[in-house]
Formats: sequence, C-alpha cells, structure tokens
Amino acid sequence: DEISSGASFRSVVRTLIASRQGQLAFDFRLDAAPAKILTLRRPPADRLKTRVEPPAIARHDIARAEECFRAGSVLDDGDESKLEEAAAAYRRALEFDPYLVAALINLANIHYSRDELAEAQALYESAIGLEPDFFEAHFNLGNIYHDLLRFPEAQACYCEALRLNPRYADAHFYLAVTFEKMGLSQEARPHWSAYQQLAPHGEWVELAREFSE
Repeated sequence: DEISSGASFRSVVRTLIASRQGQLAFDFRLDAAPAKILTLRRPPADRLKTRVEPPAIARHDIARAEECFRAGSVLDDGDESKLEEAAAAYRRALEFDPYLVAALINLANIHYSRDELAEAQALYESAIGLEPDFFEAHFNLGNIYHDLLRFPEAQACYCEALRLNPRYADAHFYLAVTFEKMGLSQEARPHWSAYQQLAPHGEWVELAREFSE
C-alpha cells in the first residue's frame, strides 16, 4: 500500500491513473487544505439576527477584535511554528467580539490542521449558525465529513459552498471526489469539468481530466 509506505499523494494519483481500468477507486484521504478568510468582511446588520447593535464601548471592542484578527492572519501564513500564536490572536479576537465569524473559521482551520476534528467541527458549525453565507465554513465542514467517511453530509456541505460561490474550484473537485466515492460517477462528471475550467493549472487537473472523459 503506497499511502502507508509514505508515498506522496501526487505519486499515488499518477500510479492509480496509469493503472486505471474502468472506475478508479478513491481509497485514500485527500488532505484537503481548508479555505482561509484573508480579508475581513461583515454581512449587513440585518443579516446577523442574533447580534444586537453594540453600544459605543462594544464598537471599540469590535475594532480591537479586528486588530487581533489581522495580527492572527499575518502569523497564520503556513509556518507551523507560528500557528499557536495565530490561534491565540484569533482567540483574543473572539474575546472582544464573539460574533467575528472570520476568526471562528480561521481558528477552526488551525484545529483541523492538527487533526483536532471535533474542535474544528464545533467552530465551523458555530460560524454557520452566526452567518450561514460564508462559503468557507461549509466547504471546510465538508472536508471534516469527508475525512470521517460521512459522504452524504460532505456532499451537502460542498453543494452549499458552491451555491454560495459557484466559482470555487476546490469545492467542485472535492464534490466530484465525494460523488465518486458514493458510486455516483454521472453526478461527479460536471464537477470534474468545472474544476478544469476554473483551475486549468490546478494541482489535480490531470485527475479531473481523466474522470471527465
């Protein structure tokens, strides 16, 4: 088994494609990269029904929260040695503003990167409960369900992410993979094609091309 022997996912994909006869069996974990919030965006006030218009002092806290979020984003650059500092900054942001969905999502991503799936799932679900229109939260929650082999739930999350952002290539790719794992190759095909169109130089475009034929 190449995965257990330490072979890279890319080399395994090449081997599987080369040896493919009929339907390729997806029996490996994809190690999805979660979608990260890079720029703060807040929905209109009437969209956050759980949020009460803050008084002046709370507005100051919101500004402090955004400052902490930006500090966390700078630290959250893929360097594992900075991840704990980034997580601490996101937690400080949430202390000032518990409704800062971007901080919830990025903190969840750090837990996900550490295979702390229960913690990550709880944070993604909290983010969706506060603001359901962040496609990143749905996509990332789908990755957790995919890792747990809960493919119908993963499918639902990826579909919702694509409803919110139809041009998010990775969601098309992982939805296609999920459909294949569920034995629904016909449903997967348009998403293989969409991935190729949206990410013509993407990491898995060769695999997508193979399956869309």
